[in-house]
Amino acid sequence: MPNVGPHPGASSPTVSQRMSLARRRDTKPEMDVRRVLHARGLRYRVVYPVPGMARRSIDIAFPKAKVAVFLDGCFWHGCPEHGTQPRANADWWNVKLERNKARDVETDNELEAAGWRVLRFWEHEPPASVADYICSIILASGRHQQ
Repeated sequence: MPNVGPHPGASSPTVSQRMSLARRRDTKPEMDVRRVLHARGLRYRVVYPVPGMARRSIDIAFPKAKVAVFLDGCFWHGCPEHGTQPRANADWWNVKLERNKARDVETDNELEAAGWRVLRFWEHEPPASVADYICSIILASGRHQQ
């Protein structure tokens, strides 16, 4: 993967403020899905380390069932429906966002090689639908107790 290089700086104070408020964990979509899963009786781990990959974590993990759930932000992970490409510092952002997607693929491959099932959802997907699918996978595994 090509090196992104140092951040070129925000294009405006407004952009800088908005980006500084962006959460890395416990985002609204994550919290909404976690609430539904918990209400349905499922227990899970959050920000669970990806085995063998330093500085990477699973958003919602079911370690006994070996199910890893990621709730990807449309901007940061390149949603084909809602992802946007910034105009300011476009070259830098293009490299950055492509690296994010490549890192997702690398993480998925590593987890799958270790016997995990990887589930990825977009932040715009309805939390109840996401939780329905996760529940069906966990319950089918027969290993839903932590």
